[in-house]
Amino acid sequence: MADITRRLGWRHLRGAPTAHIRHHRSGALVHDGTGLSFWFRPLTAALSEVPVDDRELAMTFHARTSDFQDVSVQATVTYRIADPAIAAARLDFSIDPDTGAWRGTPLDQLGTLLTETAQQHALDVLARTPLAAALVDGVAAVRERVAAGLGAEPRLPATGIEVVAVRVMALRPEPEVERALRTPAREQIQQEADRATYERRAVAVERERAIAENELASRIELARREEQLVEQRGTNARREAEEQAAADAVRAEAEAARSVKLAEAEATRSVGLAEAEAARTLKLAEAEAARSRQLARAEAEAAREVGEARAQAQAAWLRVHTEAGVDGTTTLRALTATRLAENLPRIDSVTVTPDVLTGLLAKLGGDAEGAR
Repeated sequence: MADITRRLGWRHLRGAPTAHIRHHRSGALVHDGTGLSFWFRPLTAALSEVPVDDRELAMTFHARTSDFQDVSVQATVTYRIADPAIAAARLDFSIDPDTGAWRGTPLDQLGTLLTETAQQHALDVLARTPLAAALVDGVAAVRERVAAGLGAEPRLPATGIEVVAVRVMALRPEPEVERALRTPAREQIQQEADRATYERRAVAVERERAIAENELASRIELARREEQLVEQRGTNARREAEEQAAADAVRAEAEAARSVKLAEAEATRSVGLAEAEAARTLKLAEAEAARSRQLARAEAEAAREVGEARAQAQAAWLRVHTEAGVDGTTTLRALTATRLAENLPRIDSVTVTPDVLTGLLAKLGGDAEGAR
């Protein structure tokens, strides 16, 4: 759409680089070209804007094959307006001088023309092709036939239209037919999958059998080696026992010899100790005897000296009493009392009971009265 600006009763048009502008004033062509920019009066101007860029026209239509099966075709036609003057003369590309918008729908007319022409050629080629062949080679056949038909269509050059390319994206049957057609392929794929599964299982079983055989062979070999190991262990144990017995014998002989030597040394040491102990005991006995003899002599000498001293004391005591005029009987009694006092046990304490005290007091009272 052209960009139109208003200024005091004038209009300024600025076209796009991909739009061809034709300006007629009073029936005369004033401006003609792409990307134009000019002033004009809206009351006397007739403007046309023809796009010259490549345009994509997507189309979808239904067709029927030779075996009466419905298919849908999705295609795209790329075209451009090669002669804007012819196109503007054959189609209504006029624009409003105030807004710049097309007064009609020229591109829709071009789309209808191209769609109907392409559909006509596609229906023609599909009507002579069975469904299976159409699904296999129908896309290329339809594209070539539509491109050739649009290129040979005389109305398109007469309208200034040039077809650039034709593309057919898909050619699909009805969903039920498509599912029916997929069934054999799916069955075949499923059969191939089942065959592959069976083969894989067979290979797995074969491998498991080989593994089992290898395990059995390994177990047999392991049992044989264990048997050899047991035999070798028995041989080693027997040899070790023999060596241990020999070592024990040598050790016993050495222990016996050492015990004999130790016994001899112990006997020798015991004899020496006994002799030394006997000598020491003899010396101790002699020393004890000498000491006992000395003690006996000392005790006898002391006893003799004590006896002599006591005798002298007794003699002196008697002599004193004799000189004092004491008779012999009194002296003997005093001496007897002294001996008794020396031999009496030691009295630590004396307990005087009331009875004893009463008797003693009565005795003392009687003696006092007698004295009076």
